Parts: sequence; C-alpha cells; structure tokens
Amino acid sequence: MSPLQLDFDSCYRAVSARDARFDGRFYTAVTTTRIYCRPICPARTPSSRNVRFYRHAASAEAAGFRPCKRCRPELSPGDPGWDVRGDLVGRALRLIDDGAADERGVGGLAQRLHITERHLHRLFVAELGVGPLAVARTKRLLLAKQLLTETGLPVTEVAFAAGFGSVRQFNATMRETYGFTPSELRATAGPRVCDATLRLRLHRREPYDVEGVFAFLAARAIPGLEVADRTSYERAVPGGTITLTPRQDHIALDVVMDDTRQLARVVARCRRLLDLDADPSAISEILEQTSLGPLVTARPGLRVPGTFDGFELAVRAVVGQQISVAGARTLLGRIVAKAPGPLFPTPAELLETDLTGVGLTNRRIDTLRHLAGHLVEGRLDLDGGQDPAEAVSDLLEVPGIGPWTASYIALRALRDPDAWPTGDLVLKKRMACLGIPDDHIERWRPWRAYAALHLWSSS
Repeated sequence: MSPLQLDFDSCYRAVSARDARFDGRFYTAVTTTRIYCRPICPARTPSSRNVRFYRHAASAEAAGFRPCKRCRPELSPGDPGWDVRGDLVGRALRLIDDGAADERGVGGLAQRLHITERHLHRLFVAELGVGPLAVARTKRLLLAKQLLTETGLPVTEVAFAAGFGSVRQFNATMRETYGFTPSELRATAGPRVCDATLRLRLHRREPYDVEGVFAFLAARAIPGLEVADRTSYERAVPGGTITLTPRQDHIALDVVMDDTRQLARVVARCRRLLDLDADPSAISEILEQTSLGPLVTARPGLRVPGTFDGFELAVRAVVGQQISVAGARTLLGRIVAKAPGPLFPTPAELLETDLTGVGLTNRRIDTLRHLAGHLVEGRLDLDGGQDPAEAVSDLLEVPGIGPWTASYIALRALRDPDAWPTGDLVLKKRMACLGIPDDHIERWRPWRAYAALHLWSSS
C-alpha cells in the first residue's frame, strides 16, 4: 500500500494483522461504535462492512468519529510519506505540528508557505478530505487528550498548553467533538500527581536504533546548552528544559517550562530531533538490496538525527566546516556563552553578538552573519516552511556556504530523506574502503540521507 493512498483491502488486512508498520498511516473508523482506532488497536477486529478508513485523524473526527480510549490515536507516530514527498501539504502539516496555525491562524500558515489561504484549503481537502483548520483543531484535541490522560496538569493549563485560546473554547470543542468534557476524561483516566515536571510518551516505529541516535547527539552536544550520553539527552529550551530518555517501546519526554503554551512545539521538535516518524521497513527494503545491505542488516532501525532548531543546525554546519566534531563543539559552546541566556542565539540575537575571540575566522563570522540576515529578512526558512530544494538553492547563495554545508543542513534541518552530503571526505573514504563505486549513490534514492548515516556510523 502506498503511504499516501488508501486501498480498502490492504488497510483491512493490516488492521486484521495489527501490523505496526501501518500505525500512523491511516485510521480505522467503526460505524457501529462511532470510534476511530489505530491499525494496532487490541480490540476485536470489526466486520469489514462496518469500517471506514481515513488518512488523518482529523478526517475521521470531521466524519463524526471519536478517538479510541484503548489504542489512543494521540500516540500514533506521524505518517512518514509526507517527508518523502516534501510537498506543500507535508510542509503545512509540519508547521501545524509546530504550532504555526495556533499562533497565526490558517492565513498566517498560508502566508508562511507563500500561497493563498484558499489554495492551501483546496490542497488539504484534495489530500485529506478536510481543511487545515480541522487538522489544527484535531492536533490540539489529541494533545489535550494525552495531557489529561498522562499528566496531572490542571484542566485550565491543559487548554492553553494544547493551543486553545480559552478554557470555554476548550470545553465546548471537546464536548462537541468527543462527546465528553475535559473533566470527565480526567476522571476516567485516574488520579495524576501535578508537579513541576511534565512527562509525556513519544511513540516510535520499531526497530529503532536508540544507541545510535543518542550516541550521535552526545558526540555533538554543545557545552552550556546540551547534556547528553547514550542513555539520555537534555537541553535548554525557551522557558525551561527538556529531557529525553529511551524506554522499552517509547521515548520519555520530561518537560519543565514556565509557559506550557510552547508544549506542542516542543513535542513536534523532539519527534523530529529523534526521527521518530521514519519508516524503517520502507528504508531497509530499498537499501538492503544495494551494496549497503550488510551495513543495513547490522544496524536495523538506524535513524537520521534531526535538530530542535533549524538555524541552530545551520550554524553547527558552518562552524563544523573542515574541523573535527570536538573542535566544533568547543566553538559552538563559546557562541552559546556569548548569547543572552542559556539558549542558542536566534538569528536576530546572533547579528547583535560580537563573535570575535571565539576562535572563528573573520570569513566564517561573515558567513554566519549573512546566514542570520537571510532568516531575519525572511529570505530563508529552515523550520519547515520552505521547499527543501529551494532552501538548498538559497543556502548556496550565502557567501561561505557550499554544497556540503547546504546538503548537511537539508539532511538534518530540512528533513530531506534523500539529501546527500556532497564531497564529504568520510563518506568517500568509507565507500572506498568498502569497495562501493560512486555510481551506487544513485541507487540509494530516495533514502540517501539514511545511506549516509549507515556509512558514517560504520567508520
């Protein structure tokens, strides 16, 4: 079954087998109960005549179905098909997850994508059967449902953390859509302790190379901003800190924040940082048939670590040009130390920061200033709003950014699964050592980013 098309028979076979490979790709709605479920729901498989299949939870909710309390659709990993396509709908879904629609409305979301609101609505209806407003509302409701079920956060704070403008709106929307109030759901979830730390579960697709992901992040942790090893990752975020810890079938996210209204964005960015929505079976199906087969077999579930912030990753790439990972960490730590607060500087803050004396050449400092200027002026978007190919083209116009830097940014910040770090010396050495000719690179499409990680991690 194609990740972006629904075939009834294929979907029903996946549901009957409770096939985890399809979790997040579609939802099963049961007409007799008016409930929609994940493909892995442990409930008895309904008769085929009583089910409908929907691409997105919002489509099921718009048709009058409520989320199942057993399989909990709010825990589904994202549909990986959108990253492969990287089209307008996929980028819009990423921005909705990031809170763009909550902050600026659908009009602001369309503006960020440089299209009209009407065109954006038309694209969503064609792909998902509902408009972006319905998708944003479902995203808020499902996050609220998770918070009510897993945490002791007061209902009032849950409303704002999930992106609702008022408690009254929250209550009315949940009652209208789900048939119960937030307080009624909280009562059925059982008692929860309310403390300063919020803990949420971030589910992933298996297999998942936990050690590889956390080791990669630990080797690149910036002093003063991040603390990481092979078993946990902690970093400062606006208004607080987050800690990610691998568990048997999920990642535990612990959040301490002054303003929980940023929680939806934190959750979305943590998922991208850890590449939780990738489809390892689709990736290995292609790469195992190539010269990379032995590496893929040796590292099942390998992921491409992303980033919490696109600009931060771009600065990492520029600073890391032609120096060791350890050397880059040292320089990045000095940049953080110059910033106002324990956070990585924003583009505007970096333009105001004196970078002399941190160990960067004047040419590298100029590159960082040009890069920051492009983002401040809106000529570049590294957090999901811009087509990856266009963003790479714009990056190459920044003095001091060449093909390797641009493609590395595409690989980690733009989440392009087919990005290939052109001219990377380590990749060239590994391919030569393994006897892999250059023309094999084309055989790894559309997963060349994962091919690069397999080669890097094999050295």
